[in-house]
Amino acid sequence: MPEGVEIYVVQPGDTVGDIAGRFGVEANSIIEINQLVSPYDLVVGQALLVVLDETSTPSESLRVYGYAYPFISEWVLKQTLPYLSELAIFSYGFTPGGELVPPWFSEDWMISLAQEAFVQPILTLTPFDEQGNFSNILISRVVNNQQAIDTLIGNLLSVMYEKGYRGVDIDFEYILAEDRDAFTDFVRQIAEQMRANGFHTSIALAPKTSADQRGLLYEGKDYRALGEIVDHALIMTYEWGYTYGPPLPVAPLNQVRRVIEYAVTEIEPAKIDLGIPNYGYDWPLPYERGVTAATTIGNVEAVRIALQQGVPIQFDELAQSPFFTYGVAGVQHEVWFEDVRSIQGKFNLIKEFNLGGCGYWQLMRWWRANWELFYKNFEVLR
Repeated sequence: MPEGVEIYVVQPGDTVGDIAGRFGVEANSIIEINQLVSPYDLVVGQALLVVLDETSTPSESLRVYGYAYPFISEWVLKQTLPYLSELAIFSYGFTPGGELVPPWFSEDWMISLAQEAFVQPILTLTPFDEQGNFSNILISRVVNNQQAIDTLIGNLLSVMYEKGYRGVDIDFEYILAEDRDAFTDFVRQIAEQMRANGFHTSIALAPKTSADQRGLLYEGKDYRALGEIVDHALIMTYEWGYTYGPPLPVAPLNQVRRVIEYAVTEIEPAKIDLGIPNYGYDWPLPYERGVTAATTIGNVEAVRIALQQGVPIQFDELAQSPFFTYGVAGVQHEVWFEDVRSIQGKFNLIKEFNLGGCGYWQLMRWWRANWELFYKNFEVLR
C-alpha cells in the first residue's frame, strides 16, 4: 500500500464511527471519500479507502487519461480533470472518403474546461457505422485508399487546429486480418503528420497475449509495429466480463497480468497505458448465450445494490475482483465490479512493469475513492 492510506474491509457489526475511531480519522472523511449515503450503513465485505495522511505525496509520475462523451455531467468532469493528463473526447467518426463526422453533441465546452485545468484535450477517432457499431468494412475501405487517408488526415489537422486538440487517439476494433499491414501504414501516416504539426498520437489495442493470437479483435493489430509508431498505447485490459457474455470479472488481475507480460515484450513499457474499467455488470441468471444481457452499473452503485439487497460482498483472490449475488422478484443476479482493492492491484502492476500510464473507460461516473487512491500512488504527469 502507498503511504498515508489504508484499505479496510467491513466486518459484521462495523459502523463508520467505529472504523473512524480505529484509524484516528474523521467519520466524514470516510463518508465523503467512499461516497456513502445517509444513514451511512455498510456492507459486510465492502472495501473502504481510509486516508490517514492528507499530506503524503507519491514520487512517481504517471500519464493518466480517460474517455468521456460530450454529454458527461459538467460537475463530474470538473471533479475528474485535476487527476488527468489527457482527456480523450469520444468521438469523431469518418466517411469512406475521409470526411469527419463530429460527435452528436458539441465538445467545445469540454475542450475549454480541459485547457483551463492544464489537461490536454484529445480527439478520439472511431470507425462507426450508422448504427454506432465498429465497422471493419469502413476501416478496410479507408486504409486501402490513399486519397481517403490524405483527406482524413487533412480534416483531422483542420479540426485540431480549429478547436485546440493536442493529439489524436485511434480507437479501431475488429480490423480484418488482411488489413493488418494497411492499418499499420495508416497509423504511421497519421502519426507522422501529427508529429510534424506538434501533436501526438495514441492508439487503443485489444488485450493480446501472443503475436499469433487468433480472433477478429487481435489479428489486425501488430503490437510491435504500432508500438513503435505511436507516442503511447492503451491496452484495453477489460471486458473479460461483458454485456452479452457470461458472468465474469470485468478486468481479472491474473488475466490482465498475462496481457501485460506479453505487451512489454513488443512495446516499450514507458509507452504502455493500462486500461482500467470504471464500471461493473449485473447479470440476471441463469445465463443464456445470445439471450442474457447484463446491465452496466457504476462501482459505487454496485455497493449500494448489495446494501439494498442485504447481501455481503465477496472477493475473488485470483482475479482480485469483488462480486456478490442476490435475488429479487424470483430472479437471481450476479454482480462483478471494481473496488479499491482491485484498483490497487492494477496500480501495483503498473509499478511492477514500469508502465508509462493508465487510461480509464470511461469517465462518465464519478468515483472519488479511485482518484484519491490514484493520488496516493502517483503524481499526475503534465
